[in-house]
Amino acid sequence: MHQEYLSSTKNPNILLARSLKQKKGRDESGCFLVEGKKAVGDALEAGFVPEMLFALEDQLSSLPPASLPQDARLYVVPEHVLAAVCDTMTPQGICCVMRKQDTHVKGRRLVALDGVQDPGNVGTILRTSDAAALDGVLLSSACADPYAPKVVRATMGSIFHIPFQMVPSLPEALRALKEEGITLISTQLDGKPFFEAVPSLPESFCLVIGNEGQGVTEEVRAMCDIALKLPMPGRAESLNASVAAGILIYEMLFGCGRSS
Repeated sequence: MHQEYLSSTKNPNILLARSLKQKKGRDESGCFLVEGKKAVGDALEAGFVPEMLFALEDQLSSLPPASLPQDARLYVVPEHVLAAVCDTMTPQGICCVMRKQDTHVKGRRLVALDGVQDPGNVGTILRTSDAAALDGVLLSSACADPYAPKVVRATMGSIFHIPFQMVPSLPEALRALKEEGITLISTQLDGKPFFEAVPSLPESFCLVIGNEGQGVTEEVRAMCDIALKLPMPGRAESLNASVAAGILIYEMLFGCGRSS
């Protein structure tokens, strides 16, 4: 394993890592940033191979040498360099550069995000989908970048477990799912009461979660086979997208006597 000490924020490897905080840098390099001992450990455990790993000297023992590939590039850095690389205000002592994975989502229990733009919502929905053992998540081009640092942190490691795919045209991707016999389900204000409909919902589905402010786009709404709405007897006009997704996913899979 290659190990080297870097002390300058102007080093080319440091500059590359710093660029990953911006979408342009991630797009150009095909890489993303993973911060913190838990997230880095989850990535290694899932078989992801780091392009580069940066750590404070007193944190080197946090990662068992056996978990690092023989050709891994490990850079020991001082605190000011790690702070320059990381997106968080208080770095946890370790971060790494990972290459994006090309994944193709397939299966019969899916979630599709139609313009969900808040990084926390995207990350939390990926985490919830992983926890519920869904087959994967589709993201429209209008969604927050799943490789953005805030999204990666919000997944709490699930980004390395749940298959997900950014699709150039969500309507086309959903149309292909319909041709495979998968039922498209969306939430709409004029939909049927959700909890009444749960017992009769199909086992094969793609649940569409819409934009935080505008909901599901008109084109996608017209494609969906079933429209549902969650009860909101209080004064709030809407639910947070990730909260709504969590309720829908878990009730559809495990509620009313249903099982995984």
